[in-house]
Order: sequence, then structure tokens, then C-alpha cells
Amino acid sequence: MTIHAMSPVDAAWYHMDGPANPAVITGILLTKRPLDFEKVRAVYQERIVQFDRFHQRVVERGFPLATPHWEDMPHFDIDQHMHHIALPAPRDQAALGTLITDLASTPLDHTQPLWQVYVVDGVNGGSALIMRCHHCIADGTGMLTVLQRLYDTTPDGSRPKVPQKQVPKASKSKPASAGLFANAFDTIESAARDALAVAASAVDVVMHPQQVIDKAALVLGGAGMLLSELIKPPDPQSPLKGEFALRKHIAWSRPVAIKDIKAIGARHGAKVNDVLVAAMTGALRKYLKQRGVDVNHTTVRAMVPVDLRPPERFGQLGNEFGLVILDLAVASARSDQRLALTKLRMDALKRSPEPVAMRLLMDIFGRGPKAVEDVANLVFGSKTSVVMTNVAGPRETLYLAGVPIDRMVFWVPHPGRQMGMGISIMSYRGMASLAVIADARLVPDPEVITDLFNQEFETLLARS
Repeated sequence: MTIHAMSPVDAAWYHMDGPANPAVITGILLTKRPLDFEKVRAVYQERIVQFDRFHQRVVERGFPLATPHWEDMPHFDIDQHMHHIALPAPRDQAALGTLITDLASTPLDHTQPLWQVYVVDGVNGGSALIMRCHHCIADGTGMLTVLQRLYDTTPDGSRPKVPQKQVPKASKSKPASAGLFANAFDTIESAARDALAVAASAVDVVMHPQQVIDKAALVLGGAGMLLSELIKPPDPQSPLKGEFALRKHIAWSRPVAIKDIKAIGARHGAKVNDVLVAAMTGALRKYLKQRGVDVNHTTVRAMVPVDLRPPERFGQLGNEFGLVILDLAVASARSDQRLALTKLRMDALKRSPEPVAMRLLMDIFGRGPKAVEDVANLVFGSKTSVVMTNVAGPRETLYLAGVPIDRMVFWVPHPGRQMGMGISIMSYRGMASLAVIADARLVPDPEVITDLFNQEFETLLARS
């Protein structure tokens, strides 16, 4: 049996999975015409084999400590992963939401490759395709690669052009985000060597996990910033933090036009992401206020992924992102003030080496056993209340088995044992949709948040 090494960061995400909080990305695409299941199955049968991770399972082996590896699945059977179902009555959005909630609350079978697809009939005269994929396979950018290779740009099956897996070895270009993190990239190679040397000692990792955190911060030379993040006091208890149930709740917003987002940004000198984060912040402020929180005197931090994929791995799967911790402007009473403060804080983070530093820290955690990754889970989960991510999807219409895809939405897992909510935004064909997945005990009504997001966006647009 062929065994393939799993990257440390992918391993960290694998171990963040739990029955109360599956580390699974859930996505949905909607069509106005019905999908033919057999044609969809044929597309996946032909194209999913392009990705090794979709016909490999995870095994944990190694001495003296088990580490996760990829193992080629003997006798891979796509029918273990493709399902054809009908939307239960009354066949409306609420019924679809209940179905997605049920799936999002169910861990994947770890004896199989970690993905599932459901083709759902009877959705507003069309169909829905729900795909669930474990985060250890890919991050949001990696999943876009899957999307682009599975689906077509024309009804007759023309495929979108996708980046080659590798660029010439002579290329020394930096990641597209290198301008934002130039100082960090100048020293990252030497820092990584030192930090990984620390992680190489299994005994040190197991017996002294806090020392690993301390050393990881110190070897970054000049990254006292990282240490300051790690010693930040936890976010205060709120409806967004606490003990988890064994069930999730999901919701998604009405789509908003990218041109309108840009119009708001142009008036305030802000980027598209600034506008979306500010609108989400306003929604959270109003929601927390409704739940009895003193929003003028509280702290809500978001964990925000930053893509750090280098050119030679562009178009490949895996997790290639760093993290920043963003203080959301929930204490600001006015929408324009929240946008200005959001822009100010986002700009500061863009100039910071924090994403690279956090990426290195995840690498170190992933080289240790699950006990150390539990520390990572605790560290990240206690400092923040939500995870918030934004993925720019295709601008053109995509087709699946000859049927145009009308809309795309995805839900991101929220790691840790206390962080109660994952917030994701995806654009497609000039429109952006916000999706919320939350622990059912903490946030039983995420649809209130998505409605408030739409209201907050309309307020910003009216003032633009």
C-alpha cells in the first residue's frame, strides 16, 4: 500500500476535527434546471481522479508517535461518495437549509476519502449540489481549483483554463501577497529552519507544548507581535462562545452586487473586503445587542485567513494560508465609523508579518501529536469568537453536466472548542453571498445575522 506524507498544516486541520465540530467545508451550488444525476456522476467519475486526495484516505502511522498520512484507497468506489436524493416537503429554502444543517452536523467517515456529494432534486424547479470536503484536503483557494476542474465554461463541456501545478524551478517570484508581508518573507526561510528544529523533538513537543509556542515566537526574530497575540486575554463570554452542542445551524444571505460593494468602497476609500467585513460587523453588533450584550463595552475578534500560496503551488490542493486576528469594530455605533475603523485595522494587518508567523506556528503544531494540536485548538479558539473568510469565485457562468450554475455558497468550519461561528463570503458572476454556520446551542438563529447583514449593506449603500 502506497503511503504519502501529509503536510504539517494539513495534519493540524485533520486533528481539529471532532464530533461536535467537524472540520469540514460545505458548499452548495444551485441550478434553475434539474441536474441529471447520472451525467453529474459521470463528470465526477472522470474528473475527480485528477486529484489524488479524493481517492486517498487518512491513516495514522509512525514511531514513536503516530502522524497522519495519505493512503491510496484500494478499490476506490465513487458510489460511496455520490448520492441522489429529493428535497423533503415542503421543498422550500427552509427545507433545503434543514438538509444542509443535518449534513453539516454529521462527521465524515474517516475510513473513506474525506468527501461527499449530494445531488438534490426538487429545489425551486431545479437542483442543488451539496459537496462536503474535509479541510485537511484543501483551503478555500484550493477548493476553487477543484471547482474549476470539475465544471465547464460552456454547455457543451469546454473546461476553464487552470494554472499548471508547477512553475519553472528557476522562477524566484514571491507570492502575490508578498508586498503585504515583505519583511516576513525576507526572513521566513531561516526562521522556519530554526522553528522546525524545535518541533523535531517529539519529547519536547509532548512534554512542553507551551515551550513550543514560546520558541516558535522567539525564533521569528522581531516577531514579538506573535507572542503578544498568543498572550491576549480571551474574548469575553458571549452568545458567540461557549460549550458546543452536537448540531450546527446554517443560513445564507440574499446576494449583493459587487458593483454596489465597489461603489461603497469608492466613497470611503475602502476595498471590497473592508466593506464586506464592516457590514458583517454591523450585523454582529445588532445581533449581540438583541441578545442582551453591552456592545459598547465588549470585544469580538475574528480569525481571518490570508492566502500565502507560493507560485509553485498555485493550483494545487492543501492548506497554504496564514491567520490574522482582527478586532471587529462592534463598539462603533455608526456604519460609516465601523467601515473607517475596519479599513484602518485591515490596513495595519496587511503590513504585518502576522499571517506568515501564524502559518509557521500551525506548521509546528502539525508536526506534533494530537495533544499539541489540542493546544493550538485551545489557543486559537479562546482568543477569537468567529472565523471569517472571503473567497473570490468565478466571474463567468459555470456549467455542470450541461446545466448552468446559478449560485454558489459555502460554509467554513469554526475550529476550536469555544469559537461558535464560521462566516464565509463567496462571489460568483458579479454577486456576493454571505453564509453563516454556528453551533446550535450558542446561535440557534443564524438567519437573523444574515438578514441583518443585508440590512447593514443597504444602509451603507444608501450613504454611498
